[in-house]
Amino acid sequence: MEFLRVLFLSLVLLTITSRVRALDNPSSDLRELSRELFDSASEPEFSDWLVRIRRRIHENPELGFEEFETSQLIRSELDSLGIEYTWPIAKTGVVASIGSGAQPWFGLRADMDALPIQEMVEWEHKSKNKGKMHACGHDAHVTMLLGAAKLLQAKRNKLKGTVKLVFQPGEEGFAGAYHMIQEGAVDNVEGIFGLHVEPNLPSGVIASRPGPILAGAGRFSVVIEGKGGHGAAPHLTRDPILAASSAILALQQIVSRETDPLEARVVSVGFIDGGKAENVIPQTVRFGGTFRSMTTQGLLYLQQRIKEVVEMQASVNRCAAKVDFMIEDKRFYPATVNDETMYKHAKRVGEGLLGGENVHLFPMIMAAEDFSFYSEKMPAAFFLIGINNKSSRSDVKGLHSPFLVVDEEVLPIGAALHAAVAISFLDNH
Repeated sequence: MEFLRVLFLSLVLLTITSRVRALDNPSSDLRELSRELFDSASEPEFSDWLVRIRRRIHENPELGFEEFETSQLIRSELDSLGIEYTWPIAKTGVVASIGSGAQPWFGLRADMDALPIQEMVEWEHKSKNKGKMHACGHDAHVTMLLGAAKLLQAKRNKLKGTVKLVFQPGEEGFAGAYHMIQEGAVDNVEGIFGLHVEPNLPSGVIASRPGPILAGAGRFSVVIEGKGGHGAAPHLTRDPILAASSAILALQQIVSRETDPLEARVVSVGFIDGGKAENVIPQTVRFGGTFRSMTTQGLLYLQQRIKEVVEMQASVNRCAAKVDFMIEDKRFYPATVNDETMYKHAKRVGEGLLGGENVHLFPMIMAAEDFSFYSEKMPAAFFLIGINNKSSRSDVKGLHSPFLVVDEEVLPIGAALHAAVAISFLDNH
């Protein structure tokens, strides 16, 4: 009897071990699917099409909720592929559907908007819109998702469910994802995957991590009102520059003296504006910045303390302060948190496509992304894809740089990764 019990327990442990290994390692079928999709996306006709699309979008960058021509380009490509879509959502957003229409539904997301930055890279397809640039790689994101659309459409009759392609506006500070959710763009979607270019990773490498990966973030703007006057008679004024200086210094102590050293939080002042003459104390001073945390509780604490500290420092210096968190225009972004199961799923797909050595663990960073709104609503996985081709450039610049260059050879990788993550999710559900 004891022998049978031991034998039974051994069989149970063997079964569990084999299932864990299956979760951690891509199957031969998954590797075959991933490679097939990549081979299709790498064919000259397909990859050249991807490059043309990316360059057209790059030449015509549009800011948040102004992506009218980008949205039109997306719809034209979807029309040519015979893919149905809903538009407009959140003003310029597009949601396409591929598959039977039946559950399960799985989402793939790309953001469309550009930044108010003047491009400094001199090349044939430089931005034609003065003061606007795709300096965060959203042109590549849209292109890779359109590539995935083409791959998925070719397999539409074999999909065991429905893939929703979410082309959203306004990621750069406008919380476009929030507005897409409010308008029902991802209702009934059971999981979602997002991909972002990363200049600090080599081309051909992807990276992510389970759990929190990007910070939650908010912004604040302050106006300090004093009493202006001549710099030779400061006693007759109420100096808003002194009040602002005291407030800015005091804000730094929120993190250094009120926050657990093991908890990541940031308060950074990004601008200050006050006075025009060297010998005149101004009436008002404006300054503002950003605050970040890996938790919603941390964000709310920082918001409360920023208001208290600024108003108190202004009062001490006989001034008045108004603190605006711009909640309507600049809605707080929650932290981006990867669902562990969804992360493992996308990681296995990436390993099948690129090999385990090219799927890295990414560190938590204090950057923010409105993909976080999707991750609050459903199981989500957010990955980074490297665009640093050191063989062609040795001086690759970071995101939001006017010198950002995207290695277009990664476009087929991104297209195949999107499609493989979606197909295999449907197969397993």
